[in-house]
Amino acid sequence: MEASSPLFFERYELKYLIPEELIEPISQYAETYCVLDPYSERSPDKFYGVNNLYLDTPNFLFLERRKASMDDRFNLRIRSYGDEPVYPYFLEVKFKSKGFIKKKRSKVYGDDWANELNGITDPDFEGYGINTDYRNVFHRLVHSYNAEPKVFTQYKRKAYLSVYDDYARVTFDRQLRYTRREEYNLKPIEGVMSAYDFETNYREGANIILELKCTSRMPMWMLDLIAYFNLERTSFSKYMTGVNEVIPDHYAPAPYRVPAHCYR
Repeated sequence: MEASSPLFFERYELKYLIPEELIEPISQYAETYCVLDPYSERSPDKFYGVNNLYLDTPNFLFLERRKASMDDRFNLRIRSYGDEPVYPYFLEVKFKSKGFIKKKRSKVYGDDWANELNGITDPDFEGYGINTDYRNVFHRLVHSYNAEPKVFTQYKRKAYLSVYDDYARVTFDRQLRYTRREEYNLKPIEGVMSAYDFETNYREGANIILELKCTSRMPMWMLDLIAYFNLERTSFSKYMTGVNEVIPDHYAPAPYRVPAHCYR
């Protein structure tokens, strides 16, 4: 898990595609204002594994809303950390409206979380995680939309945390890999993952995803970083890219009516 990441937050996320040779100079710049997060600090090369299992409706409604750049959309994913992930895992709902992100996450432990999502429950089971309200939001959306696992992604992340701001992060993601996955399994399986980390797959030969994350007020040092390195903001969806890579023939056969209560 990301020990320093809250279970609920609101933030802006600015994405940039950069060449690998910019990792070190941008890192040096960030280190004036930031420190490595605990997992990067413990990793020999400062990069650690991030695993995401993305859920969608049978006809890929969440993906279609993302492709249409619709406001008030969300996605559902389950996150784990490391090449040999251990609990806790995180159930995450990521809402996006007018460029602003609201993210709710709930820690889960043990194997019962998958049974709950599959509708297999133990009547004597009293719970498997904390932050029950956020867990219930995730469950409600999964069952309202009949969401199910679609794509598993893994990438290596180097992350910095600001020591001057209430919340500000700088992250570098590389070695992006995908596989189609239709079961609740959060562990990467070698031999079935498709690499996407080729410069030809990215704009202008840049195969590193840089993200600047902050609350509604962007720190001045982030603005200076953008200007100094002449960064050009872009859009990059790991989930949408993953679907195109491993499920290229996906098709939404009929319109899907959005339950109104799911946005309350």
